[in-house]
Amino acid sequence: MKIMLHHSSSSSLLFKMNSSLLTIVWASILSLIIFQVHQVSSLFCYSCVSTTPGCTLEQVSWWIYSSITCPESDDKCIKIIEQDGADIRVTRDCLSNVMSLRDDVPADRFEGCRSAAQNPKRAVHVDNAIGELDLKKSSFINTTYCFCEFDQWCNGSSSRNSTWTILVTIFMLLVYWI
Repeated sequence: MKIMLHHSSSSSLLFKMNSSLLTIVWASILSLIIFQVHQVSSLFCYSCVSTTPGCTLEQVSWWIYSSITCPESDDKCIKIIEQDGADIRVTRDCLSNVMSLRDDVPADRFEGCRSAAQNPKRAVHVDNAIGELDLKKSSFINTTYCFCEFDQWCNGSSSRNSTWTILVTIFMLLVYWI
């Protein structure tokens, strides 16, 4: 048995089916995004060394260096200021990227600046006649570590803010299309 529909009723039926299908698709996409975005919690930091242009003691040129995402969930942005007389070297990065390379990171890593930890056992059992190698890393007299999470150079995003931003955006798109 074949049902014949008028042209106008078939197009409205087709429109209703398409809109309900579209709603189901958008609801599925929205639920996937909500369940995936709850894991987003990252900190954005600059990563540069003052031996390259645009990275100075006072500022970073955002035209040259974009922010990097720190890999750890409880990470901090770090600025290392190494000074010997008039020579100053500044390194900016995430704390987790620096931890494996340096052994003078202070134990107190709260917000603020503090001097580097001393390591008296560094290169004790090494007989080095080549002074340029600097195994004891004594070329810089004063080393200061600055940690930050909430400063203007330290951009954080919480999962709740990301989820609400995505939800509002999708809601506005749904309202616009429907």
